[in-house]
Order: sequence, then C-alpha cells, then structure tokens
Amino acid sequence: MRAYLSEALVKLNIQFREPKQGDAGYDLYAIEAYAIPPGGRTLISTGIYLEIPNQHVGIIKDRSSMASAGLQTMGGVIDSAYRGEVKVLLLNTNNEVYEVKAGQKIAQMVVIRCYTDKVVVVESFDDLSATERGDRGFGSTGQ
Repeated sequence: MRAYLSEALVKLNIQFREPKQGDAGYDLYAIEAYAIPPGGRTLISTGIYLEIPNQHVGIIKDRSSMASAGLQTMGGVIDSAYRGEVKVLLLNTNNEVYEVKAGQKIAQMVVIRCYTDKVVVVESFDDLSATERGDRGFGSTGQ
C-alpha cells in the first residue's frame, strides 16, 4: 500500500508503517490537539493519504485504550478509490471534555479484501438458498 505523509505528521516524527507481527491494524495518530466536548464528536486529521489496493477497504476501528477512555470511532470506511486525507470521527461518550494531544494514537485501520461481485436479483425470497439460520438475527445464534 502506498502512503503520502503530510508535513504536519512528519514534524511529529511519527512513522506510518505496517502493523507489527501479530497486530491487525495500522495505527492512526492525531496531527494536532483537539478538545471533544461531552457527548460531542470531532473529525480528527491524521495527515495520512493512502492508495489502498483495489478490491480492498480500510476499516477504521477503536483502539482499546480510547474505548476504555469513553471514545468511539464513527463511520470509518476508506474506499480504495479515495485519495483524500484519512480522518477519524471520534465520539466522546463521557460527561467531561476529552483532550486529544497532537501525536496521540487515536484509532487503527484494518485493511481487508472486499467482495464486490455482480448482484443477481431473484424473483422471490424463496429463490434465495435456504440455511439453518434463515432470517433469525440480532443475537438469535447465541441463545
């Protein structure tokens, strides 16, 4: 995967590179400080521009340290055709302002292969293949 790193990211001496062995995601960092209000959300700049391979997608996910601090990522799909800056939308679920520091790890991006095959529309629901699970969802397999 090819990446362009902004001057702001380089000045923070942050190296965007492949995950360590055993890690699933690429670390994403804030390139400036932000104050996220209680219950508020803020779009965080990472200073990273990517060329994600065709038939792949970048999925932005929470870091456990951020989740335990009451922050959640929102949205988070980076298509392979996108060439703009990767940004992270963070939601503060706390009752206090959360201060993001410049250079802080804020999220991780997992790059996965995605299936984008042709859609075949069938005439009726019964034309779909039957499975043991059927249409049971929302926790039905855990019962």
